[in-house]
Amino acid sequence: MADIAVYPSLRGRTVLVTGGGSGIGAAIVRRFAEQGARVGFLDVNEPASIALAAELGPSVRFELCDLRDIPALRAAVTRIADALGPVTILVNNAAHDERHRIEDVTPEYWDDRYAVNLRHQFFAAQAVAPGMKAAGGGTIINLGSNSWMQGRGGMPAYTSAKSAVAGLTRALARDLGEANIRVCAVVPGWIMTERQITHHLTPEGEADLMSGQCLKRKLVPDDIARPILFFASDEAAACTSQSYVIDGGWV
Repeated sequence: MADIAVYPSLRGRTVLVTGGGSGIGAAIVRRFAEQGARVGFLDVNEPASIALAAELGPSVRFELCDLRDIPALRAAVTRIADALGPVTILVNNAAHDERHRIEDVTPEYWDDRYAVNLRHQFFAAQAVAPGMKAAGGGTIINLGSNSWMQGRGGMPAYTSAKSAVAGLTRALARDLGEANIRVCAVVPGWIMTERQITHHLTPEGEADLMSGQCLKRKLVPDDIARPILFFASDEAAACTSQSYVIDGGWV
């Protein structure tokens, strides 16, 4: 870990990461584990998640969970807290930017996209809040997206759900602040996960990205994971109720 900062306040903490089996989530899980934290993560991708947990060792615990199922989410949070200790850091990372046309969206599809991209963030926060209060405080980090700031088309349910992360963050920060629980949002730009490269990156898209960003390089999952360590640590003890854009200077 000689190439990144070490945060002593993260050692021994119990961290919960949603969508931690691949992409940005896996980078977050890996970096917290390197800091000496105990990390539980939830995901629906069982093979990738099992492999990641096995690689990182006994301080990392995977729970198979479809976050659209709120009772299952609550039960998984309880199992992680029982195994690793009360969760004092929550990273609401899970999301899915499935493209969709306006004319194809049904009420059921709309509700499903909100369940995948927004609703679970509130219920995960609700599930960990009592343990954080009992511990004297904690940190919740919600992941948004700069797609709505850019006015990106082709996925209105996703972009509107992600815009709501900013409002949820400020509301939770206000309600939980008296218990010394900080709530921030991290807002990524276009991060080159394996899924994005495989399904969405095109020469035209890359040219648009390089034209729009101030930094003329592709951003990778670690560009999000490493700042999240800072916001979770005591170095960010006064950071709450804000959204922090990490997109290479695109919006």
